[in-house]
Amino acid sequence: MAHPRPRRPGAGAAPLTWRWTTSWRPPPGTLAQAALQPSRTGIFGAVAHELAQVNIARLRAPLESAELADFVAALDPVNASADRAPGFVWRLQTEDGNATAVRAFEWDAAGSAGVIVNLSVWKSVEELATWVYGPMHRQVLRRRREWFHRVTEATVALWWVPAGHRPTTDEAEKRVRRLRERGSTPVAFSFGHAFPEPGRGDRESVTGRPDWLCPA
Repeated sequence: MAHPRPRRPGAGAAPLTWRWTTSWRPPPGTLAQAALQPSRTGIFGAVAHELAQVNIARLRAPLESAELADFVAALDPVNASADRAPGFVWRLQTEDGNATAVRAFEWDAAGSAGVIVNLSVWKSVEELATWVYGPMHRQVLRRRREWFHRVTEATVALWWVPAGHRPTTDEAEKRVRRLRERGSTPVAFSFGHAFPEPGRGDRESVTGRPDWLCPA
């Protein structure tokens, strides 16, 4: 952190003043840095939180296999659609433009060809759900049984983060474990039983809309 350097007053000069030699900014991803991010305003005043979501899937075959070719081909257009969607803030990706190379949730592979993860941040549950259950992404959801193993445990978890915070895969793993252990709570919840942003007063979960249903 920079230290203040005093200006020397001349004869008859004003009292000693201070000048900062450099400006300090907190590291990205910290709560201090998040506090510097611009916040939007709603009926409850400044909104200090954004919605994090993680979605995982157990692969039926390796990504380079013919069985997964259609899924891999859909990655770029689907991700581009999410990037343009109202309410989208950020998503985890490597230089390939997706997160298929990210190693996480390996403890949940359960004999599959591996686990892939989608981790992103949105402005609200409603805006995320509008895209997830919208026409383009539904086309992928309808074919998920071809590409991914059926899983009885929760594979999607939502939680609120300070505006500007970018969740890590370690954080996402903890939220999925928490959701599986305790069901929907303010710490980790589902689309079916979502919780409002912290500070909104009402801490009861809200049942998801009927159109937030995953196609069979």
